[in-house]
Amino acid sequence: MVEAVQDAGVVVTGAGGGIGAALARRFAAEGARVVVNDLDAGKAKAVADEIGGTAVPGDASTIVAEARDALGGTIDVYCANAGVGSGGSEAADEKVWALAWDVNVMAHVRAAQELIPGWLERGGGRFVSTVSAAGLLTMVGAAPYSVTKHGAYAFAEWLSLTYRHRGVKVHAICPQGVRTDMLAATGTAGDLVLKPTAIEPEDVASALFEGMKEDRFLILPHPEVAEYYQARAATPDRWLAGMNHIQQRWEAAE
Repeated sequence: MVEAVQDAGVVVTGAGGGIGAALARRFAAEGARVVVNDLDAGKAKAVADEIGGTAVPGDASTIVAEARDALGGTIDVYCANAGVGSGGSEAADEKVWALAWDVNVMAHVRAAQELIPGWLERGGGRFVSTVSAAGLLTMVGAAPYSVTKHGAYAFAEWLSLTYRHRGVKVHAICPQGVRTDMLAATGTAGDLVLKPTAIEPEDVASALFEGMKEDRFLILPHPEVAEYYQARAATPDRWLAGMNHIQQRWEAAE
């Protein structure tokens, strides 16, 4: 049990299913008061009803004030979990790139703009960013997703280095494949790269809570990602050659 979670006011965006729903359930089970956000109002209400939380549907970029009111005026933990898994190459339509940037990066920035001043005044708060291993590495066949998840990771990292001495704790969750609707939508690329080692959303929630006990920034539900990340940094050309081999296998399977 993470002591700081008991009776904490927690917001989870994109919590109508998948990782977000698993996070909402786990926080509620640990004694938190949870706001469940999702674009789909019906899904948000279903999860909120299940866990005894409060549904605040809508665009994750715009619900901080309403969620704060629903929690009695204070948000202790904010889980920026909503995301879009935009595939495509550099040739993807600019609308695809813009949506990926807006949801995967700017929604986190807008939330932080609302949250950080109050947290600094209080001397504490916790920002949880659901990034992806793609934010540390990359994902074949998904340029908008990979690039914007790198941005989400960079923003979480910046928040942590800037405000940790003032009581703000930041966690970046970077799983590989997770058995969700987003994984199902990745098609043959996901079948090749992600599905063989895919885990359940509840495993991601458990990894986060283990990391929160230690106040760890980087949460790796797939521990092997640490080795891949080290290899990427130490021998980038070798790592890129390996990823290109996966790219060629994917092209052959298409």
